[in-house]
Amino acid sequence: MARILITGAHGFIGRHLAKSLALAGNRGDWPRAWELATASCSALGLVLLGSMARSTIPNLSLNSKSSSERVDIVIPSRGWLFSGEQQSQIPAKIFHRTVSSTVELLECCARRPQKVYWVAVSSAAVYGAGHIGQIAETARPNPFSPYGHHKHIMESLCISYSESYELKVVIGRLFSVYGEGLRKQLLWDVCSQLEVHPDQILLGGSGNELRDWTAVTDVVRALSFIHTEANLPPKVINIGTGRGTNVRTIVEGVGQAWAADINLSPEIEFRF
Repeated sequence: MARILITGAHGFIGRHLAKSLALAGNRGDWPRAWELATASCSALGLVLLGSMARSTIPNLSLNSKSSSERVDIVIPSRGWLFSGEQQSQIPAKIFHRTVSSTVELLECCARRPQKVYWVAVSSAAVYGAGHIGQIAETARPNPFSPYGHHKHIMESLCISYSESYELKVVIGRLFSVYGEGLRKQLLWDVCSQLEVHPDQILLGGSGNELRDWTAVTDVVRALSFIHTEANLPPKVINIGTGRGTNVRTIVEGVGQAWAADINLSPEIEFRF
């Protein structure tokens, strides 16, 4: 049975992934200090060794215990996604959570005698904007946000360690993930506005921006098995639906659902 380590289990995707793997085995240990500490996932042939929440990577068992504790799969799901103004205000924090933490964990894995499968949770933000139709994994990265640049650096680090230490890596690029428990980004912003002003929604942009909206349950399903694609050299896999829906359509749908409850249709306005 393989042994898997998930970091960032207090995060949106990490929390869903840890829960899904634990439920697959029908038993788990959920202490308050950790979103998930240990679980047996017999249905998937996995054992979750632990999860990093608010602690730092040097405190993880990978670094503090002897190499006799086997780790077969590592899924670093730690990340921080902000939008617009927030991204410009805290690039150093984004860099630390996305890049610095990755280096620390890669160092831990590189020093271990056992070979580890590494699942790099990346983002479609590395592709940048201006694409028409589906984006192929072979498309040239052209990030424009701090988050996208840092994810691209993270990918480069994983590739470098793969080449230097024969670490088997697969890179999963996520698109616009949504689902229960997400407290940021478009859907959260729209609902937060409607709670205060149910007659109006005001957003930046044109509303014509295309996004591949992917349910977190589908993302978790992909991340649960994507380690089987980890190899030398690393493989890049897009995790999405392959269909683009513009922001205005999503906002209008949320507005209509909200209006059905309160019998008041909100006015939707986009401003650059």
